Amino acid sequence: MTAPAALLSWCELGEKRLSAVIRQLPDDGGDPTLLPGWDRAHLLAHLAGNADALINLLRWARTGVETPMYPSPEARDTQIAAAATLPPDELRHHAAAAAVRLGDAMRQLPDAAWSASVRTAQGRTVPAREVPWMRCREVWVHAVDLAADVGFGDMPGEVLAALAGDVFASWARRNQVPDVTVRAGGGAWGSGRVTVAGPLPAVTAWLTGRSAGTGLQASGPLPALPRWL
Repeated sequence: MTAPAALLSWCELGEKRLSAVIRQLPDDGGDPTLLPGWDRAHLLAHLAGNADALINLLRWARTGVETPMYPSPEARDTQIAAAATLPPDELRHHAAAAAVRLGDAMRQLPDAAWSASVRTAQGRTVPAREVPWMRCREVWVHAVDLAADVGFGDMPGEVLAALAGDVFASWARRNQVPDVTVRAGGGAWGSGRVTVAGPLPAVTAWLTGRSAGTGLQASGPLPALPRWL
């Protein structure tokens, strides 16, 4: 696992890029995103709620008092739906303020607390040092999902490689690793019979379900990929 300091740096860079994207969005939050069923207002509401949910995990790590990310999946959905109805400027402020709160909470977490165990919304028990990465992947990938002229090519290579590894780790936990070996940017993931290669941004876009595989070369038909998260 990458050290928390490096993850914090990736996360802060991603937050800056996301903030710039959000400031440039038109006021019509009903524009579609790359996520089926969510418009831009819902995605901004999700990003705000995700930041506060991760603060809950850091509070858990700091105090030892169990504090789930969300009270329930239904409560999460209700929270997103409500925030998505905010006027555009209020919603932008809502997302920005939550990001600042999370950044402060991460920077102020005592060193010893990073090794404390917490539980994700998917039910995984992880050390708190995974929290910066959980936010990092949210801000970078959702900046692309906003469909506002940001692509995987705008991400640092280290983040792209970490995303590729994260996808394969997620599949492995569910015993769903496809029969594929992926090579890009000097790295390799998987050990399947079909070899897929290409630029790291294109490969990562495909692995995360944001591309049908444009720009990739394969030794056979591209396999259908399981969901990432």
